[in-house]
Amino acid sequence: MKITVQTHVKVPLQTVWDTWVTPADITQWNFASDDWCCPHAEVDLKPGGVYRSRMEAKDGSMGFDFVCEITEVEPGEKLAYKMEDGREVIVHFQREGDGTAVVETFDAETENPPDLQQQGWQAILDNFARHAESKAG
Repeated sequence: MKITVQTHVKVPLQTVWDTWVTPADITQWNFASDDWCCPHAEVDLKPGGVYRSRMEAKDGSMGFDFVCEITEVEPGEKLAYKMEDGREVIVHFQREGDGTAVVETFDAETENPPDLQQQGWQAILDNFARHAESKAG
């Protein structure tokens, strides 16, 4: 089962792309709620490269590494990667009106209900949009 989340970011495409792939930015937006954080991220932006981030509860009670192999890079248009468990993620970026559309489609996992997964990934994407827009001033 594939799940899609999307947002419209009111900043230029290049800013959106850079914010998505820059580790210093990823640590500012890659979490679903204010009681979580992303203390570390790294991106080797090429097919076969690694996209890795650490997500942790701020109280230290839990955390996990999100590790993927990048499978496709089309700068400013598309980023695809495969998670360690084989599930795939594709992110499309497109100029749209006063900003940029970001559409992320991922293979669902089986541990959590699809609606819960959609809500979590959407919350992260919403954080991304807020962070990218804050950079534009």
